[in-house]
Amino acid sequence: MVEKKQPLHQQIAIDLRRKIQNGTYPEKQLIPKEVDLAQQYQVSRPTIRQAVQTLVDQGFLEKRKHRGTLVKRAKIEQAFTHVISSYNQEIDQTGMQPQTKVLVFKTEPASAEVRQQLALPVAAKVYKLVRLRYADHTPLVLVTTYLPQTLLPQLAPLDFSQVSLYASLARLHHTVVHVRRKLEVLVADETSADLLDTKVGAPLFYFHTQGYTRDEQPIEYSIAKYRGDLNYFRLDIDQKTP
Repeated sequence: MVEKKQPLHQQIAIDLRRKIQNGTYPEKQLIPKEVDLAQQYQVSRPTIRQAVQTLVDQGFLEKRKHRGTLVKRAKIEQAFTHVISSYNQEIDQTGMQPQTKVLVFKTEPASAEVRQQLALPVAAKVYKLVRLRYADHTPLVLVTTYLPQTLLPQLAPLDFSQVSLYASLARLHHTVVHVRRKLEVLVADETSADLLDTKVGAPLFYFHTQGYTRDEQPIEYSIAKYRGDLNYFRLDIDQKTP
C-alpha cells in the first residue's frame, strides 16, 4: 500500500480518497476514528490527522463536532475559467484519473450559429466533435466542439479519446492563445442527464467558448455542459490600475 516516494500522510490521504471514491467509506457516513486509522496504517495519530485534514481541505471529508469525520461528495475545482489548459491536465492536478469517450466525430455543414462563431462563409463545413469526459470513471462534462474543416484537413484521422485537441491544434500550427467564454446555468434535459448520470432538471454549468489563434483567427467553438453537483469554478480578479 505504501510507496516511499511521498510523505506518509500523503500516501494515507491518497488511500483514504480511493476508499471514499470506491464506496468503502460511503457518502454521509463516518470514517474510522483517528486512533483506529493510526492502528490500521501503523503510523502516529498526528500523521493520520494530517492525512485527514488534506481530504477536508480537498472537500472529501467534513469534521463534525461531537460526531467525527464525515464523508461528503467533493466538487472538483476547474481552472477552465481563467487558464487555457487541457481537461486531462486539470484532472491530473486533482490526483484523479481523466478519461474521454468520443461520442461523435464527423463533418457536417456549419449551422448559422457556428458560422457566426467561427466567422465562416455560408457553404462552409465543420468538424463536429462530441466528447464525454470523466474523472475516476464519473462523467463530469459533455463537450460539443466545432472546428473549420478547411483550416484543419489533417484532423480527421486523430483519435480524441487518446489525444488532446489543443495539443493537436498546436502541432498543426493553430495554437489557441486566447479564448472568450460565456457562462450560463441551465437544467439537464433527458439526453444530458442520461449521459452525465444525473437527474433531469439537475443544474448544469453551460459554457460557450471561442478559441483564437495568434492572428485572432477563430479556430474552435465549443459548448460544454458541466455537472453542477460535481464541479465548481474559481475566479481570480485583480483590481484595474487607474
